[in-house]
Amino acid sequence: MREEQYQKLKTIVETYLPEDVDPKEIKKESDFIQELNINSANLVDIVLDVEDEFDIILENEDMDGMKTINDALEIIETKLADKE
Repeated sequence: MREEQYQKLKTIVETYLPEDVDPKEIKKESDFIQELNINSANLVDIVLDVEDEFDIILENEDMDGMKTINDALEIIETKLADKE
């Protein structure tokens, strides 16, 4: 399940990568801002896309905790578990 979520998240993130970042550089430990050069406006777009894709709602504290791809996956997992 987590691998499937990772692939979906990766697809979302790829859309917002700047031209100087290769999509192959997206790893689970990648930092959105430091390593993937995603600006804060695009990070908000990623959050909105994640909410749509996974049918969840992310709070401000979730967004504050979303520094890496792994952080995002953990938050998605927690939110999906809470829905069940």
